[in-house]
Amino acid sequence: MSTPHVSTAPNTKPALGLVEFIILMAFMTSLVALSIDAMLPALSLIGEDLHSSGPQQDHLIVSLFFLGMALGQLVYGPVSDAKGRRFAIISGLVIFAIGTVICMLAKDMTVLLFGRVVQAFGVSGPRIASLALIRDQYAGDAMARVMSFIMMVFILVPMLAPVFGQAILWFASWQHIFTSFLIFGAGLGVWFYLRQPETLPASQRVPFSWQQLWVSSRFILTHRQVMGYTLAMGCIFGAFLAYLSGSQTLFQDIYAVGEWFPAFFAVLAFSIGFASFVNGKLVMRLGMLRLSLAALKGVIVGSVVLCALAVNYQGLPPLALLVGVLFVTFFCVGILFGNLNSMAMHPLGEMAGLGAAIIGSLSSLLSVPVAIVIGSFVQHTMTPIAVGFLLFSVLAYLAVKWADANQHNNIC
Repeated sequence: MSTPHVSTAPNTKPALGLVEFIILMAFMTSLVALSIDAMLPALSLIGEDLHSSGPQQDHLIVSLFFLGMALGQLVYGPVSDAKGRRFAIISGLVIFAIGTVICMLAKDMTVLLFGRVVQAFGVSGPRIASLALIRDQYAGDAMARVMSFIMMVFILVPMLAPVFGQAILWFASWQHIFTSFLIFGAGLGVWFYLRQPETLPASQRVPFSWQQLWVSSRFILTHRQVMGYTLAMGCIFGAFLAYLSGSQTLFQDIYAVGEWFPAFFAVLAFSIGFASFVNGKLVMRLGMLRLSLAALKGVIVGSVVLCALAVNYQGLPPLALLVGVLFVTFFCVGILFGNLNSMAMHPLGEMAGLGAAIIGSLSSLLSVPVAIVIGSFVQHTMTPIAVGFLLFSVLAYLAVKWADANQHNNIC
C-alpha cells in the first residue's frame, strides 16, 4: 500500500490582501466562539425554561457542541479535500443554520442539545476548511504568524459575545440569541462567496475512497509529530473547556458577580488575544516549539499557584486574586493555541483537509470528556478547575516533549 505524498509548500498564492484575508478567516473561525460564548449568560435561563436536571446538564449546552464538531470534522476533512474548500464552507453554513432553527424551536433540553450537535456539525465545515485554506497558502512559521493574527482578531468575539448575549437578554428572550447566529452566518457566507476564491484546484483534489482514507489516516495517526501535538492540544483545551463551560457557574453562582459576568469573562479572554498578538510578533524569530514549551511551563506554574490558592482559601480565593492568576495562565494558553495546531498541521501538505479533520476531531474527542469530568465537580469552589489545569498541562508538556524527539530541527 503506497505512502501518501506530502508537501510542505503552499498550493497557491494568497488571492486576498493579508488584512482582508485575516479578518475574513477570523470571522469564519469566530462563528464557533460566537455560538458558544454568546450562550453563556443564558445557560441558567435556558435550563429553567426547558426544565433541565441542574447546572451539570446546562453545561452540556457548551460541552456537547464540541462533540458535534468532532463528528463533523471527520466528515468535512475528506469533503474539503475532495470537493474543495468553498463547497465545505458553504454547505457547513447551511447545516449550521438548520441546527440553529432546531435550537430556536426547542421545547425541552433533549431537542435543544440535539440542535446544538447539528449546529456544531455544520460549523465544523467552515472551521476545518478555513484551516485547510490557510494551509493551502501558508506553511511553517508563516502559517503560525497568520494564525496568531487571526487569533488576535478572533479573540474579540469571545470578549464581546457574552456582553452581546447579555444585551439580547435585556430586551428579548434567549431564543433571539439564535436569531443573531442566523444573521451572522448568512452575512459571513455572502462575504466569503463573493470575495474568497477556491484555493484547492481541481487537479489537486483527492477523490474520496475508503482505501485512500485508510492510507492517509494511517499515515496521520502513526505520525509521531502530528499525534504528539494533537494530544497536547486535547489536554490543554480540555482543561480550558472545563473553565469555559463552567464559567457561568463559577462567576455568577459561586462568586455572585451577577450581570458583571461578561466583564470578567472579557478580561480573561483579552489575555488570550493579547498572547496571540505577542506570539505573532515573536514566532518568526523564536520558533513555534520554543514558544510552546515556554508557554506550557507557564501554564504549569500558574496551575500550581491556583492549587495553592485553592488549598489556602478553602477553594474560594479572593476574586481579584483568582482573576489575576487566571489572566497570566490564560496568556500562556493563548500562546499555545495557534502554535500547537500549526505544528501538528506542518507535515501534512496536500492532506491538509483530512489532517485538520483528524487533528480537530481527536483533540475535541479528548477535550470533551475531560471537560465534562472536571465540570461535574464545579459546584461550590474553583478547586476542580485548578486541579484540572495542573494535571492536563503536565500531560500536554510530556506530549510535546515526546513529539519533539528527533523533530526539533524541522519545526523551529
